[in-house]
Amino acid sequence: MSAIASRGRGRRTINEINMVPFIDVMLVLLIIFMVTAPMLTPGLIDVPSVGKGKNVPKVVAQVIVSKDGSLQLKTPDATRSMNTREIGLAALAWQNDQSKDTAVVISADKGVQYESVVKAMDALQKAGVQRVGLSVKQGG
Repeated sequence: MSAIASRGRGRRTINEINMVPFIDVMLVLLIIFMVTAPMLTPGLIDVPSVGKGKNVPKVVAQVIVSKDGSLQLKTPDATRSMNTREIGLAALAWQNDQSKDTAVVISADKGVQYESVVKAMDALQKAGVQRVGLSVKQGG
């Protein structure tokens, strides 16, 4: 009995992970990637270009969404100056004959909830406005 017990006491548990097999596998993978990378052919990406639209809209209106969710409508008048007025979601409806020639740009502050912008887009779609754009601030 004492011989078996003394043999068990001589062993020590290893508290470290053996990193050699891990390093071997990583080096093999690295070599495989280094050999196969030059064989890959790069794909061509067709990036869309920006151009002028064929049909320039007769009327361009702007819907401004404020931080509190209120809407303002800017429309040009006969003298080409912009009239700004407060408007509700229900009042975004244009007449059907005018909405086909009208393009609407939605502008919103950075802090506006996305839901307010989507509600404005939905109201414009229900009104029959076919050309709706979002204003994007360029730069910082």
